[in-house]
Amino acid sequence: MLVSNNGIGRAVVDITGKLSRSTRNLKASEVREILALTEGKRVLSLAGGLPGPEVFPKDDLARIASRVIEELGDSALQYSPTLGVRPFREAVMDFLRSKGVKVESDDDVIVTTGSQEAIYLLAMTIINPGDTIIVESPTYLAALNVFRYYGADFVSVPIDENGMRVELLEQKIREAIQKGLKPKLIYTVATCHNPTGVIMPNERRKELLEVASKYDLLVIEDDPYSFFVFDDISFTHLKTLDSEGRVIYLSTFSKILAPGLRLGYMLANRQLVRTVELAKQMVDLHSSTLSQYIALYAIREGVVDKTIQRAREAYKVKRDVLVESLKEYMPKGSQWYKPRGGLFSFVYLPNGIDTSEMLQMAIDKGVAYVPGKNFFSDGSGTNAMRINFSYLPADKLRLGIKLIAETVMSYMKSKGIMAS
Repeated sequence: MLVSNNGIGRAVVDITGKLSRSTRNLKASEVREILALTEGKRVLSLAGGLPGPEVFPKDDLARIASRVIEELGDSALQYSPTLGVRPFREAVMDFLRSKGVKVESDDDVIVTTGSQEAIYLLAMTIINPGDTIIVESPTYLAALNVFRYYGADFVSVPIDENGMRVELLEQKIREAIQKGLKPKLIYTVATCHNPTGVIMPNERRKELLEVASKYDLLVIEDDPYSFFVFDDISFTHLKTLDSEGRVIYLSTFSKILAPGLRLGYMLANRQLVRTVELAKQMVDLHSSTLSQYIALYAIREGVVDKTIQRAREAYKVKRDVLVESLKEYMPKGSQWYKPRGGLFSFVYLPNGIDTSEMLQMAIDKGVAYVPGKNFFSDGSGTNAMRINFSYLPADKLRLGIKLIAETVMSYMKSKGIMAS
C-alpha cells in the first residue's frame, strides 16, 4: 500500500505489514531513548551507564592509536578472524587471570562488539522460544530485552543487600518446572550489580552453582563492574568457583578503557565459543581490528590498570557524594541499598509514584534518570529509578539528586501522595 504522508507529496511504501513477526518482540532500550531525548538539552543526565570522562586515558590512547597504525600498518586496518586477533585474545586471558578469573585449559575467548553483543549472540545460540531464564529482580534491562526478543520466559528471584536471594532459587526453579516451564540458564550480575551496586557473597555464589549443577543449568556471569569495588569486600568470581564448565563469563573494556572502542569479550568452554563464533560470522564478521590492537597495547603498557585505579578512586568519591545527597534530599519513605561498587544506585520512592510518568517532569526540571520498571521481568518496580553516579562531576551529581528530589515532591503533591 502506498501512502503520501511525508509532507512533500511523494508516495512512500507502508512497510508495517512487511515486517517479520519477530519484530513484535522488539522493545526500545529505555536508556538509549532517554539519551536521545536529552541530547542537546541542558539536562544533568543520571541515566546512562557512562564512565566519567575525566578517567579516559585520552593522551595514552592518542599515542597508542598512532603507534598501532605506524607499527602494524595494514594489519591493524584489515579484516581479522571472527574470534578476534590472537595476541589480543591471549592478552585478555592473561588479564583475567591477573584479576582472579580462572581460565581452564578447554576455555577460549571470543571478542565481541561490546558485551551487549555477547549477550545477544548467547541468546541467539542458546535460547529457544519457551525456554526459561532465571534472573535477578531487578536486573540489567538490556539483557531482559534480548532474552525477551528470543522468546524466553522469566523466573525472577528477588535481591537484598547481598544480591540474589539464593535461598529462594531452588524453590523458584521447582515452581517453574511444576508449571511446565523449562529452566535453561541463570543470568546474574553477581558483582557490583546493575542496577543496585550490591555484591553477592561467596556463600551464595557456591549455593547458586550447586543449584545450577543439580538442575543442569548454564550460568551467565555478566561482569562489567567488578573492577570498581569501593569497600573492603572479598569475593570470588563464579567462573573461578565453577568446576563443571557451566559458567559463561562476560566482560568489557567499555568501563576500563573507553566505550567508544566497542570491545567486549566472552570466556567459556571452547565448544560454546565455537558456536558463538559461527553466530557472530552472520552478525558482523568480527569486531574492530584497530580497537583490538589499541586495547592490546593498552594492556601491555599498563594503561588499562592505570585507568582502573583512577576510575575506582574517582567513582568512590562520587558514590559517597551520591549517598550523602540521597540521605539529605530524598523524601521520607525512599529506600536504597548503598552501592558497594559499580556505577549505579537503585532508589525506591514512596508507593503511588510512577517514575515513568514522572520522567518528563524531571527532564523539564533539568535532570534525567532511568525508570525502574524496565529492570523487572514482570514490569513491577514502577516506583523505582536507577541513578548513575559515575558520569557527572561531584557538584553536579549533588545538584542532580536535589533536582530529582524536588521533582518527586512536586509529583507527590500533584497526586496527593503523602510521604510515609
